[in-house]
Amino acid sequence: CRIVMIEQGPFVSFANCGLPYYVGGVIENEDDLLLADPPLFRDRFNVDARINEEVISIDRNSKTVRVRRLVDHSEYSEHYDYLVLSPGARPLRPPLPGIDLPGIFSLRTVPDSNTVKAWIRDHDVEHAAIIGGGFIGLEMAENLVNRGVHVTIVERDEQVMPPLDKEMTTPIRQTMESRGIKTVLANSVSAFEKQGEDILVRTSGGSAFPVQMVILSIGLQPRNELAQGCGLALGPRGHIVVDSNLRTSDRSIFAIGDAVEVRHAVSGQKTAVPLAGPANRQGRIVADVIAGRGRFFRGVQGTAVCGLFNLTMAMTGVNEKWLKESGVEYDVVYAHPNNHVGYFPGALPIYMKLLFDKASGRVLGAQAVGEAGVERRIDVISMAIQTQATVFDLEEAELCYAPQYGAAKDPVNMIGMIAANVMRGDLVITPWSALGENNAVILDVRDDDEVACKPISQEIHIPVNQLRARLHELPRDRPIQVCCAVGARAYNAVRMLMQHGFQASLLSGGAETWFCVQDARSG
Repeated sequence: CRIVMIEQGPFVSFANCGLPYYVGGVIENEDDLLLADPPLFRDRFNVDARINEEVISIDRNSKTVRVRRLVDHSEYSEHYDYLVLSPGARPLRPPLPGIDLPGIFSLRTVPDSNTVKAWIRDHDVEHAAIIGGGFIGLEMAENLVNRGVHVTIVERDEQVMPPLDKEMTTPIRQTMESRGIKTVLANSVSAFEKQGEDILVRTSGGSAFPVQMVILSIGLQPRNELAQGCGLALGPRGHIVVDSNLRTSDRSIFAIGDAVEVRHAVSGQKTAVPLAGPANRQGRIVADVIAGRGRFFRGVQGTAVCGLFNLTMAMTGVNEKWLKESGVEYDVVYAHPNNHVGYFPGALPIYMKLLFDKASGRVLGAQAVGEAGVERRIDVISMAIQTQATVFDLEEAELCYAPQYGAAKDPVNMIGMIAANVMRGDLVITPWSALGENNAVILDVRDDDEVACKPISQEIHIPVNQLRARLHELPRDRPIQVCCAVGARAYNAVRMLMQHGFQASLLSGGAETWFCVQDARSG
């Protein structure tokens, strides 16, 4: 095939996921972000890659695109048999008062990052505002702090990292506080104003604060002008509609990447997920389809990871917020296993949450936050979701084990076992939102020193090692909700109580989850 690649910007194949770390100095050289250039495409792949050229229109009848050379503004036409649209997306820049003031930036390209770096250097930036607390917002916050900049994040949601459920963001909030990052949650920006050499950021809640720089990371909008101009079908949010072969409404035109609407592999709903992994797979699939191979794109499940200083947060599948809104019958369990065995030095806890179908046990989603081993566990559960696996498969998963890497019962096994116990009826879970309901007794089975350090709303306290001898102290006419630190001892207690005829359930995830839930409720 004769292959022509047309790129509006000065680079092809650059690593935009690395841009925050280039701004922060972790990646020192611009060249490290450039993965390929036109000569490489020409010499190695026989691809005619043209930079600084913009496709301005598509003529579907004649199968031509009109191209403008940005260097001299001359134009020419190029014929195609198949056309692949990969225009990406642009950062949202809402028409707010003052949005065009100097010092307000978005980060999408290598030139963007160079502009930000120059502004920090030339204006001795000490305070910056980041609008949006998602992936790019948190990564930029870390890198600006590492450069000595004081950061305030403004997020219109009630939490940072909106794809996570709120209680899972407690460790994130604690990490941000420890690094001096301020947050203004449940607020959007209402205006930017010039205040001397500063920019005054005004929020919908009525607060205002001065900074020397603003980074906008409030989302993306698809670059759909070419598709719209030639009459291709668009989704409700402007994304290009494609079928399972990634064909648009014109069978000669394909579309991939951040500009397209795709199917969520778990929910089945149409969505748009601007992630690098799915975009790369889409490009490979389209190449196969054009070459006559029977390929299709199975959809996305939102598997993603983000780092914030020493913390890692990762997720896959759907979250509980979506499940509640959709009316799906689901169950949820929490676990707080260490990343590897406790006797090996350096063991660190992972906060895990697993969502699964109440009837079949099919895994629907998972979230995890911790300092080590987080992304590995979510990757395993991501593959489980892809293969329509159940919690019983997680329970039986055969995973690598050595003391410095994991445990004989890996965290994936552990959370699968908890969920499998629920499915089999060996364990009844009570969510913390139902604490004390139905005249239930709250039983804390932690040791005395733990209760003294971190008290919760227990009604009865009996350490688990004393429980068997003190069963007579518990009422048999009331439900008993049991908790411990992370859930393991409470599970032993629940099994003991159930075997002795008590109506017992486990408050999932123990006191660690309770404190996260309390933190989420308090905002």
